[in-house]
Amino acid sequence: MYASPVVYPASLVPSGFQWLYALNPMVGVIEGFRWALLAHGEPPGLLVLVSASVSAVLFVTGGLFFKRMERSFADVV
Repeated sequence: MYASPVVYPASLVPSGFQWLYALNPMVGVIEGFRWALLAHGEPPGLLVLVSASVSAVLFVTGGLFFKRMERSFADVV
């Protein structure tokens, strides 16, 4: 919960760590909901784009990893 901006806005994160912070896929989603509900600040377009990109990369790599491990997965579990 502390790694995502649930309790605090993303603007409180130091500017040097904004790029690292934006890699969390939930940052764009939560900031988008905060913007839509509170209409505070500017829309988090870049954060949403980074979140969607990271989510897509994780989805593709997870699918590739599963395809590779699928044959031995049932034997191990």
